[in-house]
Amino acid sequence: MSAILEIRNLSKNFRHLKAVDDVSFAIPRGSCFGLLGPNGAGKTTTIEMIEGITTPSSGEIFYQGQIRDRRFLEQTGIQFQSTALMDYLTTREVIGLFSNFYPRALPLEELVELCQLEEFLDTYATRLSGGQRQRLLLAVALINDPEILFLDEPTTGLDPQSRRHFWSLISNIKARGKTVLLTTHYMEEAELLCDHMVIMDKGKIIAEGTPQGLLRQHFDFTYICIDYEDFSCDPNNLPFAIERREDCIAIATNSVEQTLAKLVTMDINLQSLRVRNPSLDDLFLKLTGHSLRN
Repeated sequence: MSAILEIRNLSKNFRHLKAVDDVSFAIPRGSCFGLLGPNGAGKTTTIEMIEGITTPSSGEIFYQGQIRDRRFLEQTGIQFQSTALMDYLTTREVIGLFSNFYPRALPLEELVELCQLEEFLDTYATRLSGGQRQRLLLAVALINDPEILFLDEPTTGLDPQSRRHFWSLISNIKARGKTVLLTTHYMEEAELLCDHMVIMDKGKIIAEGTPQGLLRQHFDFTYICIDYEDFSCDPNNLPFAIERREDCIAIATNSVEQTLAKLVTMDINLQSLRVRNPSLDDLFLKLTGHSLRN
């Protein structure tokens, strides 16, 4: 699969701070590409340089095999973390306003169907719920029928139902052959949507690959999780490698059956027991010492 966007040796300096340090990666055409990292990792600065909002200190950005030019701006859609909308315009009028900014825009009917705007098309933008507002902003980012779509933490603050609804919209957009660059703080979102991802920390790329490929590369065990209050003994005295989490003790094991049998003999309450595979959040903790959501 050919790369629609290629980043070569991208760096950004702010006086004595190197926010982005010699970053290189390629985004395959038609994929959902995740750019992830804890706060301060440099991912927002990287995205802003790619989008053309911030000027790189060094490095090159190629779009469809050529140095990024005006064609890139014309074929890009961006949904920022937050965007101010006009107080006294309806959803229909907001789309009409932004459509006038482009020489060619998708028909209103197509945007309404793609982003599922039917139920609030004539509602003032200021009266939209969080999920409705994000669907409107997604429609605004798609008005020019872009080849590549930038989504910067698009589901932050949404309730679980609205978040899953938005995921289905992204999947539909990708099914149209569009390329999506996604940043997110939700591990489930990244695992579900991203075909490929890079993880950044302190301005550098520290891991790159598919979500499942990265998990297989860094973990060869399963977690048994038990709430703190269910331990009748000091968890530090357990004959297992443990990790202390906010709400539980996580035991890493290669044999769930043997570990459970040992816990039973130790008379530990297993009422809160959960068995799960390592997640992207576990990967972040291992690589950076930070949770993806912190």
